[in-house]
Amino acid sequence: MTGRAYCDCHVNIWNEEHVLPLYNQLLGRVRAGELAPKADAETLYDEMANVEKAIVFTLRYGDAIGIEGDDATTAAAVRKYPDKFVGFAYVDPRRADCMEMLRHGIEDLGLKGAKFGPIYNGVHLADPRLEPVYEYLQKYNLPLTMHMGTTFARNAPVELGRAIHVEPIAMKYPDLTMVMAHMGHPWFDEAIVVARKQPNVWLENSALFYRPWQYYNMLVLAEEYRVADKIFFGTDFPFARVDESVAGHLAVNRLVEGTPMPKVSGETIQRILRSNPLEHWWKGDNPLQPARG
Repeated sequence: MTGRAYCDCHVNIWNEEHVLPLYNQLLGRVRAGELAPKADAETLYDEMANVEKAIVFTLRYGDAIGIEGDDATTAAAVRKYPDKFVGFAYVDPRRADCMEMLRHGIEDLGLKGAKFGPIYNGVHLADPRLEPVYEYLQKYNLPLTMHMGTTFARNAPVELGRAIHVEPIAMKYPDLTMVMAHMGHPWFDEAIVVARKQPNVWLENSALFYRPWQYYNMLVLAEEYRVADKIFFGTDFPFARVDESVAGHLAVNRLVEGTPMPKVSGETIQRILRSNPLEHWWKGDNPLQPARG
């Protein structure tokens, strides 16, 4: 099977000044030895040599994991490498100027979607502070990528990462494209059944291959529930690299070779690898067009 991804839909960007001491303190429970040393624009561009496109966004997880980035950094990377990067704004509903920052990111900086981590910011998806965010994104046909699943950070309430919380929002805002990053791990069964029921909910597989038994079960279950066509490829760079993510994805069946266990189909493996969010997440609008005046 061929091993070149089309789009990495989950790429984090930050500069050295965005890294707080807490980040290095927490790396003991992360794949610290495998992490890329930097996540600036030039590092990202070099890393993404083997993908056609990459969706990039910063993190505002200062009090959770010690990364406090800004949308200007994302926008600068897109301006420098417009043929490679599509930028998303970050949403932190705890801030009084949350909507002002979102509008600035979209309308002034030309970013094409939004990212939010409920578990990292300690804000439930049903929190009223997020309602204007959902309304704005739905109105302007902009996707929302959400970190759904657990994390290594101590200051991040686990319950807020559960994929089951996505469904009420998806039903209330049926024209809002919602993307569950990391397939809701370890609650991937919840993520899969929600994505099956709700046509505006999608999944992506970033930072999952290095738990091979869990990843294998995810894809088998996704095929059984007939939602494998709603899964997109991502890495979560710098927490996982492109080449290792591709290799791990292609080798998803290695644990069950020679056994009667079900195999993930070659069609599913290749479809995820070649998945193109630019054809699905914007409902027909081209995200590479210039920002609205």
